[in-house]
Amino acid sequence: MLALVVTQFWFSVGLMAVLLGVILTAVAYCILLERKVSAWMQDRIGPNRVGPAGLLQPLADGVKFFIKEDIISARVDRAMFVLAPAMAFTVAGVGFAVIPWAGMVRIGGELLRAQVATIDIGLLYILAVGSLAIYGVVLGGWASNNKYSLYGGIRGAASMLSYEVPMGLAILVVVLTSGEVRLERIVDQQIGHTWNILLNPVAFIILLTTAFAETNRAPFDLAEAEQELIGGYQTEYSSMKMALFYLGEYFHMITSSAFISVLFLGGWELFPWSDRTGWAWVQWLNHAPTWGAMACRFGVMFAKVFAFIFFFMWIRWTLPRFRFDQLMGLCWKGLVPVGLLAVTWAGVLVYQGCPMSFWATVGNAVIVAAMLTCVAVRPPRLSGRQLDLPPVRA
Repeated sequence: MLALVVTQFWFSVGLMAVLLGVILTAVAYCILLERKVSAWMQDRIGPNRVGPAGLLQPLADGVKFFIKEDIISARVDRAMFVLAPAMAFTVAGVGFAVIPWAGMVRIGGELLRAQVATIDIGLLYILAVGSLAIYGVVLGGWASNNKYSLYGGIRGAASMLSYEVPMGLAILVVVLTSGEVRLERIVDQQIGHTWNILLNPVAFIILLTTAFAETNRAPFDLAEAEQELIGGYQTEYSSMKMALFYLGEYFHMITSSAFISVLFLGGWELFPWSDRTGWAWVQWLNHAPTWGAMACRFGVMFAKVFAFIFFFMWIRWTLPRFRFDQLMGLCWKGLVPVGLLAVTWAGVLVYQGCPMSFWATVGNAVIVAAMLTCVAVRPPRLSGRQLDLPPVRA
């Protein structure tokens, strides 16, 4: 019986159950964290009435959503209308399976990997699952039989499809640099050498920017711009159906944060070049197959995920929402050309046999300098009333 329990399959099943419980709880508390962060940035107190320091607020919100009246308009496509929020939440909840969370652990003499699914195409799996998120948005907008919802769904489809192009280019830079598509091997390579954010900071910035668009977070949330579309594709939704859209958004944020941490921040490594220090506790943290070391590696990963989630929320309450033409212009006129330059430079270094040398950072610095030069010399666009125009008579 013990031999059955300590196999990779059953360990992965147990790990999946634990991670689902942890992440679903984190999703609920991300809503409380969002409200606390917004209150902090706006010099308010935030929710503090339900439970000690307001920690039971997510429970109250969940009960409130459950007891709200579930209204379904008579003219909607009922099957698709019900399917859309379920699809949005489900798709967001399957991407974490290939994330390498904490390296290896020894159980009963067997070395097992703290990862739900160790597949050869883990990186491509993340891309495929992430691209499915668009169906929940499009179905929700189309099935609602509402012009505002339809416009929101079309906007969401356009932005998510567009930003998948620079996202793919940023990920291709990592693939060229590491020569791997297995996420756990990408982490091991960074622990043995250096973090990809130091080698390819341009690809990191591109991927982080596209994560905002892929998760429909402000300032890229044009699909639900309330000043134009009421609630966008969510306009006709209420009760738990509306809650599933929000929960799927936060679930997607957690998965995206873990994915970026794995690709660019060394996964569970505490700081870059840690293996070169020779410190015993660092070697224990990075490589020891013990339960204690695995728990610490989980802690490091979740700390990085929390940092990215806080950054997502910080940007939401700092920057105003873009216009739709600015959103598309940033993608096709900014991120795509820069991403192509980054991929080209990574390809040149692979051809020269030095993809992880300091020349990668030098090339990225040149790309940033060229981008800033183009922005500086480009004539300003005519937008709104110019200062040199004659005054308007009353």
